[in-house]
Amino acid sequence: MSSETETSGTPRVPFSFELYPPRSVSSEEALHDTVRRLAAAGPDFLSVTYGAGGSTGGRSLDVLRFIRTQTDVEPLAHLTCVGNSYAGAATLIREFLDAGILSFLALRGDPPTGQTEDDLGDLESAAQLVQLIDRVQAERAPYEEAPVPGLPGAARVDPRRKVNIAVAAFPKGHPRATHRTQDVEALLAKQAAGATFAITQLFFHPDDYLAFVERARSAGVTIPILPGIMPITSPARLTRVLELTGEDLPSELAIALDVEPTAEGRREIGIEWAARLAREVVAGGAPGVHLYAFNQHETVLTVLAEAGILPALRH
Repeated sequence: MSSETETSGTPRVPFSFELYPPRSVSSEEALHDTVRRLAAAGPDFLSVTYGAGGSTGGRSLDVLRFIRTQTDVEPLAHLTCVGNSYAGAATLIREFLDAGILSFLALRGDPPTGQTEDDLGDLESAAQLVQLIDRVQAERAPYEEAPVPGLPGAARVDPRRKVNIAVAAFPKGHPRATHRTQDVEALLAKQAAGATFAITQLFFHPDDYLAFVERARSAGVTIPILPGIMPITSPARLTRVLELTGEDLPSELAIALDVEPTAEGRREIGIEWAARLAREVVAGGAPGVHLYAFNQHETVLTVLAEAGILPALRH
């Protein structure tokens, strides 16, 4: 994690954003503008989600290439086990590596609607996917060569830049977990497999994150654990998020969103909640913050400004 300081002398708090590929050609240009705006803020990386079961990177790869070629920010590709065989995932990893992508988020993923655990491919865990990413890169590029000035035909052999591999962590427990310590045990397995950092699923209270990190550290997890924070700006979004994650209803936030009559007011409530969460986890020792951007730049940049992580936005 970065240890840069701003000109004021206060430590820079690293931050990053998650995006998803455009669902249509018409939304592609809007996403490109969002990427440029987010990149201008100076994030450590921009991650791009990926749908299960595809044989190529498709629109995700298009966005990752845009980030790679049009900005100075590190692109990070999501990969899931669901719907992927070892061979299919290896092909996909090579495609990303060939595009210059060297950062990944390795996810087990959930079975699509109507399918069960038995319908998954032969990649059974995120830890296996972590090992596969590392192995594919090692086979593809065991080292890097650079020409030696003044010596035609000569090359200098340098160690390859190793891939960064993030994994998921679950502060309130994974919905499929069968016992309380299973999530920390899974994170230890991912770390042993070669994961370099973790990003949490969203949570609603700082103690959810801080207590999880304390449990993980006590168990031997040493990799950085980034808190994943999502600005919840409408009751509909809150309902959808709870359906996807299995989290408990955050009653205080839910009531505030329900009684606020205007969209702008609900947006301000969501921003304030996320900013307070960011401030408190950073104060508690978080190595940075990872924000789910919903392919919009203004809300997440405002969250960072209100959290004191970015200078206030100029309108």
